[in-house]
Amino acid sequence: MSDQHRETSVRLQRANVVVSNIDRSLRFYCDVLGFQEAFRHGHNPQSYSLTVFDIPPDARIGFCVLGTIQQPRILALTEISGVELPSVPAPRRGAIVLEVRDPDAVISGARALGLTVHDEAELVTNDGRRGREVGIVDFDGNLVVIYQITAHPE
Repeated sequence: MSDQHRETSVRLQRANVVVSNIDRSLRFYCDVLGFQEAFRHGHNPQSYSLTVFDIPPDARIGFCVLGTIQQPRILALTEISGVELPSVPAPRRGAIVLEVRDPDAVISGARALGLTVHDEAELVTNDGRRGREVGIVDFDGNLVVIYQITAHPE
């Protein structure tokens, strides 16, 4: 049987980032990047997230799931409040990588929110496509890399 006909053994459900304030984070993830809020849950003291994220027992958590029309429920924001979140250590341990239609609008919107926007770099993919890429650090130190493909190999 060809690889294309084998059943996939894994499916990415969603990425998740920890934030200290969902409403503030939505200004970047929805208003600037263009995600749409699918649903939100308040604090659940029995949440599995408390254990797997090593969240202190006196913290409160919230949960918000975001998506797009083409990709529903692909990003979650887990809010941890009531305790001080340590800063994200260097080097960063992860990133969300997003293809965007209008990088200039995203860069402008991120800067207007006071977020760190790294210098733009030329993107060259393994298959020869070229484009632009820019790293943006959200309010809580999470890295989001945006890119746009501008040229395809001949």
